[in-house]
Amino acid sequence: PPLPQPKVPAGMEKGILTTHVLNTATGLPAAGLAVYLSRLQEPGLQWTELAQRWTDEDGRCLPLLAWEQAEAGTYKLRFETAAYWQGQGHTSFYPFVEVVFTITDPVRKLHVPLLISPYSYMTYRGS
Repeated sequence: PPLPQPKVPAGMEKGILTTHVLNTATGLPAAGLAVYLSRLQEPGLQWTELAQRWTDEDGRCLPLLAWEQAEAGTYKLRFETAAYWQGQGHTSFYPFVEVVFTITDPVRKLHVPLLISPYSYMTYRGS
């Protein structure tokens, strides 16, 4: 039977920020990987965590930022790669991957894919 889908939080049905994680060592989606979203706050330049998600069987998760939450600023996606690779029976050179990016237009959808292997990663701005 299919896995139960988590309830979509209000405003997240069509969120502004999405991600997709692929395991390039196997060519398959990276399922069960923890993803955290944080925003850089003034004063003192402190990171404030906004959301936590887990990737599904397709390497995707619910949107990380709702349209009404989106503001111009600096954000960070943190992918917990060490725990993922340990679950796959591998060690990882990178214990986590942090992708820092700037939202300049908070009404434009953003997609931040991540391609991972135990010894490398790559990201880009998707659509």
